[in-house]
Order: sequence, then C-alpha cells, then structure tokens
Amino acid sequence: MDSQGEKRPGDEGFGGFRMTLPENCVEYMLFVVEEGGQESRRLQNLEAVRKAAMQKAEELTKDYIWQREGFGLETKVENGQAYLHGITDYGDNVEDEWLIVYLLRELSKSFPSLWIRVFDSDGEFLLIEAAKVLPKWLSPEMDSNRVWLHDGKLLIIPLPSETDMSKSISLAKALRILKSAPDSLVHSTFIEAEAFYRLEKYPDQIKDSLHYSVVTIPRKLAYILHARPKAIAPATEAFYLRDPIALKPLLSSSPTKLIFPPPDLVTVSICFTKVLYAQLKSQQFSPPPVAWKPLLQAAGATSLAGNEAAEPMSQDLARLDMGMKITSGFEMLCKDAHKSKNRTTREVALLLADLEEDGEADALPTDEEIKLWKDVLRQDDDSWMNIDFADFEAELNGSKSRSNEPGFGDATAQADLQKIVSRFEAFLNDEQAGIDGAQLDEMDEDDDDDDDTEEYSSEDDEDREVSFDEEQFARMMREMMGLPSSSTAKQPTATLTMQQDKAVAKVEEELGQEDEEEEIQNLMSQFEKELKEAGALSLDPPSKESDKKLLTKDGKGKEKEKELLHEELDEEEEDDDLVDIDYNLAKNLLESFKSQAGMAGPAGNLLSLMGMKLPRDEDDGEEEDK
Repeated sequence: MDSQGEKRPGDEGFGGFRMTLPENCVEYMLFVVEEGGQESRRLQNLEAVRKAAMQKAEELTKDYIWQREGFGLETKVENGQAYLHGITDYGDNVEDEWLIVYLLRELSKSFPSLWIRVFDSDGEFLLIEAAKVLPKWLSPEMDSNRVWLHDGKLLIIPLPSETDMSKSISLAKALRILKSAPDSLVHSTFIEAEAFYRLEKYPDQIKDSLHYSVVTIPRKLAYILHARPKAIAPATEAFYLRDPIALKPLLSSSPTKLIFPPPDLVTVSICFTKVLYAQLKSQQFSPPPVAWKPLLQAAGATSLAGNEAAEPMSQDLARLDMGMKITSGFEMLCKDAHKSKNRTTREVALLLADLEEDGEADALPTDEEIKLWKDVLRQDDDSWMNIDFADFEAELNGSKSRSNEPGFGDATAQADLQKIVSRFEAFLNDEQAGIDGAQLDEMDEDDDDDDDTEEYSSEDDEDREVSFDEEQFARMMREMMGLPSSSTAKQPTATLTMQQDKAVAKVEEELGQEDEEEEIQNLMSQFEKELKEAGALSLDPPSKESDKKLLTKDGKGKEKEKELLHEELDEEEEDDDLVDIDYNLAKNLLESFKSQAGMAGPAGNLLSLMGMKLPRDEDDGEEEDK
C-alpha cells in the first residue's frame, strides 16, 4: 500500500478487487531480501541495483522510442520496508511492457538477493500468459504477491496448507516467506516457458520494432527531430488523440503564427516504432487550409485526404502528406510544451527557446549538413501493414502464404498467430474441455497432483465416475416410469457404475416392493396388447392403394407380404431421417459461414481446421438478378 494507506489486492484488510493502476500501465517493485543486515546497507544495495538497472536500460533502449513513458526507478520506504518502485504508461504499444519484463528478468540475474514483482491493471499478467498450464489451486482471486522474478526465473509462493485454498497473502507476508523460506517457492518450467514466451524474441525485437520512413518536413522541425529523435512519440500521440481545441492553431488564417511554418521544406528520414508509424499512416486528415493545402495541391494531389475516390499518391506526395501529419502533431505538442510532464517534450521547448535567442538563420542546418546525417534517406518496407485475406486464412491453417513471401505481417505476428491456432487445436482435442473452456473443474477442485492433498485408488475409478451407458439409462428411466423393459434392448454387459447403483437404489425406494412393480408391469403389458389388437398403436397408416388391398385380403401370404412392405417403408424413413439430419447440419453450418460476411468467425475457423476452404458467398440480391 502507498503512503496514503491505499491497499492493493492481496494486502491484509483489502476491501475488494478493483483496478489499482490506470489502464495500459505496468508497475514493478524491486526488493533486496537479505538475512540480517543494517538499514543503511540495504539502502546502499538498493542504490546499486537502481544504477545497474538504469545503465542496463540505457544500453538496451539507447535508440528505442517509448510510446509514452520509459523505464524508471525511484526509492520508496513503506512500513519500514525500502524498495525500488516504478510505473510505466505504455499506451497502445504493449511491446513496451514486455521490454520492461525482459529488462527486469536480465537484471535479476546479476543480483542474487534481488526479488522483483511486476504486474499491470489486469493483475498478474505473467500468469495470464501461462493460464493453460497453471495448477488448479492458483486462481486470480488469490495470486497477488505470489509471483516473483529471481535469478532469471519465475517463482511462485505455494499454499501453506489445504485450509488456505482461497486465501491471498499480503506483501509483508510474502517478503517474510522470501526471507525465511526461499527454497519453498515453486519453479515450474512449463509455467515459466509460457509466461516468458514473448521474451524469446528479445533483445533483437528492440531493433525490429523500429521503422524508418522518408518524409518532407520544415527545416526547423528537421533540426528538432535530429536533436531529439524520441520526440516523435509525444508528437504522434498529440496528433492521434487530437481534439477540436488542439486543432485551433492549425486553422489560423496566418501561416506566420505557426511554430513550424512549411515554406522551407527538407526531405529527411524519421525513425518511428511500428506502432507510431501505423498510427500516423492510417489516419485520414484534411490538411490545414492555409499552410499545407496549397503545397499538397502544388505537389500534384488529385484529391485531398478523406476522399475515398483518391488515387494512389506518388512518392513525393506521400512524403509530403506524412510530413504534414508529423508537423501538425508538433504544432499541437509545442503549444504548451514547457508545462508538459513529459521530459522529452520539455526538452523540445528548451530547444525552441534557444532557437529564438540565437536566431534560426545561424542555428538551422544547411542542405549540405543534412546530407551528412546518418540514415538521412533510409526507407524501410511497410508491407507489414498490408494483410491479405487469403494469406490470413493460410496463416490460420498453419501453412505458408500464397505468395513467395513468408506471410502477412512480420515474423512476430505470424508466430503469435500460429501459437493461438495450436492452442485452439489442443482445446478441440481436449476430451475434458467444456463449452466455456478447457478443464472447467480446475478452478473449483483441489489439485491432487500438485498439492498431494487427495489420492485416488486408480485411474479406472476416475473413468468409472464419468462413464455413461445409454441402454442402462433408458432401462432405468422405463423402470422409474413403471414401463416394461424393451424387448429389443440389449442386456447390459458391464457392471453399474457407482452413480448408477445409487440411482437404482433410489428408484427401488420410490417404487416400493418388487411385487407391486411386477403387477404394474403385467397390467401395462395387457393394456399394450389390447391396444395393438385394436390398431390404436399403429403408427404407419396405409398410404398406398396396394396397402389398402392387402388389408382387405385374407391369408397368411398376404399378411406376410404386408409386413415385408412395411419393413421396407420403415427402412426408407430411417434413411430419410439420416439425410435430413446431415442436410440440416450442412445448412446451418453454411448459414453460419455466410453470416460472417467474409470476416473471421467460428464456422470459418472450424472448416479451416478440418481442411475445408469455402469461397466467399455472393449477395442474395446478386444471385436473384442472375
């Protein structure tokens, strides 16, 4: 809990489960757990950990662009316990969160006494990643403060006894366990592999997440971005989350009031993350009427942004359009940059102030100086933004795309998608799975394998517990209703299960003595015989002239012929029923596939897993016109 007494899930006296973090934020806490030792020594060790962490972060993320906030640590003291604490808002880029997890895991390998907690607004998200392989006792209601990173491993504080199945632990109690009994923590390679699955692509993912693109922007802005390349993140956020109030400076009638007037333009390469680039590229934005609209028209624009009939842009026009969006974002960002809480934004405000003091003519770079900049015209392929519907289906099937390329998107997206498909196939093949998910009873029953709190005599007993015999069930139902047993039913060959024995005993209790039951059965048999003789139980009335003739004639031969004819008709009806069932199944499946309207859905996914690929259905109206 913080200095104001607010308690987190798992703390003693916590009043309920509620979100303690803003959305899209990750929180991390670093503790140095040592036996004995003075408080001053513990603070020195924490400071050594903090310096090592920041140095490690600087090495890994030197060229990385954080979406909103970067990795940071500060020392806190609560309830006499000193530790390092940090919160990072990763916005729309979840890769920032996993980069922090990777950084913390690597840091834990360097300090044997370091224990780390990391969680977000969803709780223990590492356990969410490993939900498929978690033990049955580990539920979201009691997992707080149980998951720790130590020496590069994922460790879990186990339950002390069978009586504490639904009891969470406080942070103070968890620290006492780490100090007194660190060897008691559970380390599962299966849980760790699932929880750290996204970390396998690091550290290469840090560079792979960047994207360079050539844009045309004002010279003044090129100078700012060359000095502070990470300022592209807050500027993109300002553009992406713009509102009418923020757009007012761009709608000014005088271009001279703009911070970055567009007449003096240069073409340079800007470094984005893929998320930032996609946020800018995907936006439909009408250019400011006074400053940018004439420039875009002069560059050969046949139509402005927002027109669905616009032709594909030329290379120069695409660079100018992207530069217009970036410049608009910086105009909105720098309006009150000196008041911002973001450090990079405040640094941009200081650079702009220095330009006003020194004079732009002497401070801004010349064309020759810009040509000497590193990666001045680097243009990365942005085909990872294009997703083909057929290639997407091929990836769902686990096969390669139709083209010669490895598939849509980047390798990370393909690996994640194939993992989802493999887990779905495992779910379909899981005999214990239910309609709400796999292994429904895992969260409600004790884990006999992990906790060793309950033992079964044999696997056969478990199988018998869930066995079901349709013939025995039908026989018991007839007995409960007082009906005679079917003469055509086969006698059961296996012994009754434990549940069936109880059911039979209950039935015998309700019906009374066997003599009364036999008397009722004999009476029902007589009624049935009389009704059959009267023809009241005939379910197949004659429908053909030949049947009517047979009924009016006497003789055993005719009666035999009539019976054979009815047998043939019964067989035909049974065949028709089977056809109707198959037809209805196919009809419903096709209607479900059609209702997807070409999008992903359960019918399409199931057909794909069975190796069936259906073409897109045409509109009903088009079919009628044809």
